[in-house]
This record gives sequence, structure tokens and C-alpha cells, in this order.
Amino acid sequence: MNETELKEMIELEDFAHFRADLVEISPESFTLDELKEILGDMIRSKVAMEDDMRESFAALGEVEQTRLLDMLGESGYKDRDWWCRMLLDGPRHREFPTI
Repeated sequence: MNETELKEMIELEDFAHFRADLVEISPESFTLDELKEILGDMIRSKVAMEDDMRESFAALGEVEQTRLLDMLGESGYKDRDWWCRMLLDGPRHREFPTI
């Protein structure tokens, strides 16, 4: 994914989250089809970003991968095992985001 595509994906995710916030405020203002579209946009953008992360991670050498996994595990967001599952386990391209 190039920089322009990444920017577009981030904008799509931001817009989907904005719309999801509006749904929380006024759920009756949205049709079922609109709700499905919002959820679909959120899933597609997250999956695309994760796929890109896995592609970039795969391009690193073993030492760089180990260091990055250690750093991510120490970040406090998720533990190292979660990052291993997200970046290494399973196919690089997935239909749903890592939970």
C-alpha cells in the first residue's frame, strides 16, 4: 500500500468511526442498510491496514522482526503474543480484523 492509499484508508476509517458515533447518538436516524455500510467500512479499512502491516512486517529480517515484536509487546497496547498472532499467524490477507 502506498502513502496515498494508506491516507485514503485512514480517512475511510475515520469517516466510518465518525458515522458510528452518530449512530450511538441517534440510532433511529439510520436505516439497516446504512448501518451495514458503516460496519462494512470499519471492517474493510481495519483489515486493509492490518494486511499492510503484515506485508511490511514480512519484508523485515528476523532480527528486525524480533525487535519490533519486543517493542510492540512493551508498548502496553497488547502483549507480545497478540502481536505475534496478528503479524505472523495465519494468512497475510484476511477478511476480518484481528481481535
